[in-house]
Amino acid sequence: MARGSLLSRFQHPTQVVVLGFGAAVLLGSLLLALPVATTSGESAGWLAALFTATSAVCVTGLVVVDTAGHWSAFGEVVIAGLIQVGGLGIMTLATVFTVLVSGRIGLRVRILAQAETKTLSMADVRVVVGKVVLFSLACEAAVATVLTARFLLGYGEPFGRALYLGVFHAISSFNNAGFALWPDNLVRFVGDPWICLAIALAVIVGGLGFPVVFELLKTWRQPRRWSMLTRVTVAVTAVLLVAGTLVFLGTEWHNLRTLGALDDPGKFLAAFFTAVMPRTAGFNSLDISQMHPSSWLATDVLMFVGGGSAGTAGGIKVTTFGLLAFVIWAELRGEPQVNVGRRRLSEQAQRQAISLAVISVGLVAVSTYLMLVFTPHNLDRVLFEVVSAFGTAGLSTGITADTGTAGQLLLVLLMFVGRTGPLTLGSALALKQRTRHYELPEQSVIVG
Repeated sequence: MARGSLLSRFQHPTQVVVLGFGAAVLLGSLLLALPVATTSGESAGWLAALFTATSAVCVTGLVVVDTAGHWSAFGEVVIAGLIQVGGLGIMTLATVFTVLVSGRIGLRVRILAQAETKTLSMADVRVVVGKVVLFSLACEAAVATVLTARFLLGYGEPFGRALYLGVFHAISSFNNAGFALWPDNLVRFVGDPWICLAIALAVIVGGLGFPVVFELLKTWRQPRRWSMLTRVTVAVTAVLLVAGTLVFLGTEWHNLRTLGALDDPGKFLAAFFTAVMPRTAGFNSLDISQMHPSSWLATDVLMFVGGGSAGTAGGIKVTTFGLLAFVIWAELRGEPQVNVGRRRLSEQAQRQAISLAVISVGLVAVSTYLMLVFTPHNLDRVLFEVVSAFGTAGLSTGITADTGTAGQLLLVLLMFVGRTGPLTLGSALALKQRTRHYELPEQSVIVG
């Protein structure tokens, strides 16, 4: 009876998704707290273990200890596993296991998988989940092959070490995690196009979102057949990548501590790489702490927007950002409906986009205030850290380890909320949906 009562409290799919991610964080924390997980043979402590596990499961990349120097091979494998679990999604993996064991999926499991993969039809969940897993593994294998070859032939690493580095960073990049096995992240490879472009491409593909990727694979030669989701995602992604590259080139071109020390091709490569990473992958080939505050602000905006829906990226998503632009444009033109191409945007989608954006802005504002109270750091660095955690970007100006216990716990909460989504988390906390069976009289108010 008690068991049935407990299960009845968690019937909404989003509740199970949140609980699944929470369970993964807890398990990862326990594993990383083991003495065998560190190079020193001593426990990392509960806070470092919790922070790292949350950052890995939420595919963020923020760290309070040096990944390569602090964690043992066991710890690094645990981190890679948590990144893979977080990237594919707890419910996606659960659905795959159900298929392998029973050969069929029940209605409830289909609903749970739909909530995680954002598929538009429950009937296709089984096929979609299989494609997601196969596509993810194939992309990671391709990137791992390129990176392994480069580390082996270009840097003289032994085959075993080169393969290990290739696989780890392939998983980290495709899942938009940003964990790297060097103290300076990827700064030492700033001029290496093989490594930078392979990782950047993995980040872009992983961050587009699986529905968009699958549609592009089928109809990439026929843009007129693209859905509204694909059109908006591709367009906004392209605009942000180009705009971000130009902004970083303009602001950092003469900065000798970043782009200024590179030749012209190296500057373009580094600027493009830096523009890709705020899609919520925490890799950096430039020293973020040495960038101009104007570049930090531009990065804040890119991290807040994030990547595509139903992918491995975080942020409010480019879809939300793009739809809000269409809503504003329609309002400025006085149009009664919001049209995207030859399709009308539903009122429900408009409300969801506005709600998500407003909730996210509020959460970032409150968290920034609290972080300013908890830490001695200035507003530029604190805002950067908060947006990075919420957008699961993982980029940092170098203050993560110096935010104290309260600050790090706040970042843990932001990473978790940023991965599960403000609306998903809010829905999970609601025990039931309420339906209103009447409408109130309409009345206009003055806005502005």
